[in-house]
Amino acid sequence: MKNPSKHRSRPVRIVALGGGTGLSAVLRGLKEYVSERKKNGPNRPISDLAAVVTVTDDGGSSGRLRKEYRVLPPGDIRNCMVALSKDEHLLGHLFQYRFPAGSGLAGHSFGNLFLTALTNVTGDFSRAVRVSAQVLAIRGRIFPSTEQNVTLQAVLEDGAVVAGETAISRSRKRIARVRLVPRRVHPVPEALEALRHADLILIGPGSLYTSLIPNLLVDGIAHAIARSRATCVYIANLMTQPGETDGYSVADHVRAIYDHTRPGLFDFALINRTPIAARLLRRYRREGAEPVEPALDELALLGLRHISGNLLHQDGVVRHDQSRLTRLLLNQFVKRRARA
Repeated sequence: MKNPSKHRSRPVRIVALGGGTGLSAVLRGLKEYVSERKKNGPNRPISDLAAVVTVTDDGGSSGRLRKEYRVLPPGDIRNCMVALSKDEHLLGHLFQYRFPAGSGLAGHSFGNLFLTALTNVTGDFSRAVRVSAQVLAIRGRIFPSTEQNVTLQAVLEDGAVVAGETAISRSRKRIARVRLVPRRVHPVPEALEALRHADLILIGPGSLYTSLIPNLLVDGIAHAIARSRATCVYIANLMTQPGETDGYSVADHVRAIYDHTRPGLFDFALINRTPIAARLLRRYRREGAEPVEPALDELALLGLRHISGNLLHQDGVVRHDQSRLTRLLLNQFVKRRARA
């Protein structure tokens, strides 16, 4: 077990894994503390911030481009780029601009089209991501977990098999297991390298079966995390997802990840302790969602320590408060260097 009590002055290297809006929120908060690669740049506590992003999305603009151009789905990568960009108000808004009309254009975002065009020009999706990152002057690095065109499959509790991330999210039936097709999926070498040299690895928040676990099913990713000397932290979701994690506690989320990878992957779980307003609870319950209960005794049996804090932002929707989450990560795992 790794101990967070020993102070070190050297800046830390962080790798965050996931997809969707959860990963973007984590990156957006941490980027302000990344040291600039200049001789006279400010001294900040994070020396490197890398994102490893899932590539199983098959819906919306990403799904259409994936089908028509045989590229990896660019949407989650695009969101991470915007989150890490120095100027979200200009280039960020441009990359997020979604065409409202036009034959073939309606629904596409400019960033998705830009990444698709660059992939065709360079012949390589990862290279297109690197070039786009330079255009946006991002504070960090972004890697797809794999460059293979993979499909996510779910085996439901009734034995039915559902293919595709969108269909899985819509099935509303309890999931027994997910898998990638093809079964053997090669990782991006730079992602493994980042994990090997990380001081802190963050997983979550995000959709358990469609954002988090798919990254960990890519060959070598879970193994690299387990072999790393980094402290590995699971950032717990605030609410359950209808059909996907009905009734799941934080411990249930961790168990599902362990069942798909290996036990003991995490050192800590980061949990919100602030109650959700009654009016929002009623709204979410009508949609089939409930707060994720911590189940602290079960987490302890799984060998996890937990850190709780006021991580809640509730303004019409329930989501993690970016500033509070960032401060908690900095205070507990960056400034105090939670390492073996």
